[in-house]
Amino acid sequence: MTKYVVAIDQGTTSTRAIVFNHEGGIVSSGQMEHDQILPKAGWVEHDPEQIWRNTREVIGQALSKADITRHDVEAVGITNQRETAVVWDKNTGKPVYNAIVWQDTRTQDIVDRLAADGGVERFKPTVGLPLATYFSGTKIVWILENVEGAREKAEAGDLLFGTTDSWVLWNLTGGTEGGVHATDVTNASRTLFMDLETLQWDEEILGIFGVPLSMMPEIRSSSEVYGTVESSSLLREVPVAGILGDQQAATFGQAAFEAGESKNTYGTGNFLIFNTGEEIVHSKNGLLTTLGYKLGDAKPHYALEGSIAVTGSLVQWLRDNLGIINSAPEIETLAATVEDNGGAYFVPAFSGLFAPYWRSDARGALVGLTRYVNKGHIARAALEATAFQTREVLDAVNADAGVDLEELKVDGGMVANDALMQFQADILGVPVVRPVVAETTALGAAYAAGLAVGFWKDLADVGQNWQEDKRWEPNMEPAERERQLRNWKKAVTKTFDWVDEDVK
Repeated sequence: MTKYVVAIDQGTTSTRAIVFNHEGGIVSSGQMEHDQILPKAGWVEHDPEQIWRNTREVIGQALSKADITRHDVEAVGITNQRETAVVWDKNTGKPVYNAIVWQDTRTQDIVDRLAADGGVERFKPTVGLPLATYFSGTKIVWILENVEGAREKAEAGDLLFGTTDSWVLWNLTGGTEGGVHATDVTNASRTLFMDLETLQWDEEILGIFGVPLSMMPEIRSSSEVYGTVESSSLLREVPVAGILGDQQAATFGQAAFEAGESKNTYGTGNFLIFNTGEEIVHSKNGLLTTLGYKLGDAKPHYALEGSIAVTGSLVQWLRDNLGIINSAPEIETLAATVEDNGGAYFVPAFSGLFAPYWRSDARGALVGLTRYVNKGHIARAALEATAFQTREVLDAVNADAGVDLEELKVDGGMVANDALMQFQADILGVPVVRPVVAETTALGAAYAAGLAVGFWKDLADVGQNWQEDKRWEPNMEPAERERQLRNWKKAVTKTFDWVDEDVK
């Protein structure tokens, strides 16, 4: 009998369940979008209960399309939007507030307060991260300080925190009836609270933030059996055996297991991860030090990461807010109506600038405009912004790692855009390579789960599945590359110092 692994991919805009076979191929999938709740400028929320309802639904869709049942499934893996924070009552299973999404910037005052004593890199030697609104730690503080009764319930031990992997795992394994409250090292490394050396919560830092240890999930490896699916689910009794934050999952799905290997994911934002092996490398160039993966009792693998807040979501913004395209794929067609960007550069600092700048005071800017510029140029500038931002992150990786990347493995929704991938190769000056299975985030979660139960026997077994689909070679003249980069860097400076005390 053929067996499968199911991956649950709880992302920023949707939740998916994908059935994978032993060759790493997609057998079937189910997908549902959830609401993007935007109460104020800079605030981004999701409804955790809607996410859980959708998770149950997409599991049913995927199993139905594959015409299989739980008896055909060896394990379930989970991957997720990493820094999005959920706080819920362990007795009722109800969230005390909407999930606060990784893109949300409301916690800047909390960041400033914590940075007053020691600066934004105050905790970086321990946790690998600067103080920023991006990470989930400050989001927990905001909920405890602003939701009525939350502080008292937390101090009494009644509230649980989790990134969305923990929320899905807890519900999937029983919820109020014995649900497992855990996370893996990759997600834990995005909170501001996990010690990179010990892989445990740092109680001193938790105390400084005012977050009770009782709220925090148990930190486990990325590949082990956490529990089994509860009895009312279509997947009842199937082991849940893998958890990886989405970007680490994509790296795992790209079979970038060893030091020196990397990948870049093009999604809502862009995330470049460079595997540093068993060595913790502290960045001097604006990158994050994070966990790559940990398989069972084996030693952890670490990584450097360059996080870019806005890439694919800029295309959504052009569609939903400006209406210059009706669907995301139309941007390639519109951009193709012009030969270049017409001198326009689009810096989408909607949530401030992430790597390598970490400027929360920045806001988006479209510069270099003349009457010559039309919507085709703007579409092209929007696509090029993704490639320029990736180049800056890759420069930082090269500086920190001490070796230049020779090619870039890519994945995510935007890699279907040939024009973008060609421009990416041009502006990097190295080949860009897309795998056959571009859904590497879900695939990585499936691999982690399958390895834990012996569905795949080892990393070599998994690595055999990776296949190249397409390669883009750079063909831009070096002088033109440098000219465009110079203009881009000039454009970035125009976004700085925008947010004053009275401008949020």
